[in-house]
Amino acid sequence: MVSLSEQMVMTKSKSNNKSNNFFEKFANAATKFTGSSAAFISATAIVVIWAVSGPIFNYSETWQLVINTGTTIITFLMVFLIQKAQNKDGKAIQLKLNELIAAQQGASNRMVDIEDLSEKELDQLHKFYVAIATLAKKEADIHCSHSIDVAKQLNEIKVKSNKHFKKHDNESARSKS
Repeated sequence: MVSLSEQMVMTKSKSNNKSNNFFEKFANAATKFTGSSAAFISATAIVVIWAVSGPIFNYSETWQLVINTGTTIITFLMVFLIQKAQNKDGKAIQLKLNELIAAQQGASNRMVDIEDLSEKELDQLHKFYVAIATLAKKEADIHCSHSIDVAKQLNEIKVKSNKHFKKHDNESARSKS
């Protein structure tokens, strides 16, 4: 059974697919080619041919301008192609991570789509994880883990039930978060 949100995504994908289909295919093919050995060999061959042709053209300004213009244009276009590939890969990785978080029982669903948070909000989450790491260092079992939502609660229970924990350790962990 397909959910409503999945149906909406599929419908939207089909309509967007037609308009972006050519560019998407071209970008995928270009990305695949430019990352291949054949592309590197081709680029090397062009540079060697250009260098060998130097004496023929008396190392003129036009001869230099050909390689400079060619490499500038290719570099300019490659910046956008690389960025598109990175955006696509980044989105795919984020979706995979979101799926793992959503499927993992006990994981904090607050982590889904955190890439959309501001730098300040990400810094705040980082502080939570520093606090969790501090609490984890106090664990007798190195395989024990906590989510943001239950770390403090579990630590307070442990402090109350274990006499070897000092009261000020719990308070210092609270002040860091």
